[in-house]
Amino acid sequence: MASIFGHALVAYTIGKVSSIKLHPVKLSILLIFCAVIPDADVIMFSFGFPYEHPLGHRGFSHSILFAFLLSFVIRAIFYRNVKYFSKTGIALFFIFLIATLSHSFLDACTNGGRGVGFFIPFDNHRYFFSWRPILVSPLGAGNFFSKWGWRVVQNEAFYIALPTICILAFHYVVQKYILKRR
Repeated sequence: MASIFGHALVAYTIGKVSSIKLHPVKLSILLIFCAVIPDADVIMFSFGFPYEHPLGHRGFSHSILFAFLLSFVIRAIFYRNVKYFSKTGIALFFIFLIATLSHSFLDACTNGGRGVGFFIPFDNHRYFFSWRPILVSPLGAGNFFSKWGWRVVQNEAFYIALPTICILAFHYVVQKYILKRR
């Protein structure tokens, strides 16, 4: 998996470049939640579920169906006053969906694990993308503060942080200098 920091940074960037201006701090927190919650599936190891089980690590909580369900629930609970089929309501649903799916996409770009169950419960096969430059993050906070953890931070700085900073900078320039002139 990519680290919690990489997932959070991507979600934050999604929120910043979206057109939604409702409660920016609340929106950022919810997007980050959507992007990191799929890894709560590691608790399934404690219940005896192996990695390969549909409820195991990178299983159902990393699926497209889970992303749809979570996006619907988050949207329904935290933005009740926004009409569901309004422009803003639909946009909220889709940015929560993108933030949640970003987790699975980043994990499918890692060099470790057994793949991502994008299509669980319809297909239990685990998938990786053919381009896998992101180093798999160590499980557990204690393991993160190690030589391996430091290599992951450096790797994610290049493959996740640098691109998100470029996207944020480009968005800022477009908003400030190009769109204001109209």
